[in-house]
Amino acid sequence: MKFSKIMMAMLLALVAATLGGCTVKYSFSGASIPLEAKTVSVPYFPNNAPMVAPSLSSTLTDALQDKFARQTKLQLVSTGGDLAFEGEITNYTSTPAAITSAETAAMNRLTITVKVKFTNIYEPQNNYNKSFSAFAEYDATSLLQDIQDTLITEICEQLVQDIFNAAVANW
Repeated sequence: MKFSKIMMAMLLALVAATLGGCTVKYSFSGASIPLEAKTVSVPYFPNNAPMVAPSLSSTLTDALQDKFARQTKLQLVSTGGDLAFEGEITNYTSTPAAITSAETAAMNRLTITVKVKFTNIYEPQNNYNKSFSAFAEYDATSLLQDIQDTLITEICEQLVQDIFNAAVANW
């Protein structure tokens, strides 16, 4: 009986020593953010696409800022965050997505591409500089200018989720 108590104590000591050097990061949003990180910066993303929608830059920037405000404990700062984003909108195009038998468009596709540079000062191996694209389809009988605000909101939600996941969802 004495032997098993000693073995159990040694096993517990070994487990405690092994786990003592580990750092666990978790959150309900699926984000894996360094414990040292306290701030995030998301400056305005300019629209440098050949075709420009007036609300696109502010919609995308606000959505990315809101995502970090709602799903992390990071404080939003204007520049120099522990996690920092920089970027620009590089493409905004509407193209036919489905053609009818009469060779006219039945559906169109609005595509938005964003180039993003992400810097994590505590985990530089997670830094990236890449482009993200997302799209939404709409009926070809609709005028883009009549529905673009709704489409932009929908596409920006997709883009923000992809950018967020690439930055802090390391699973």
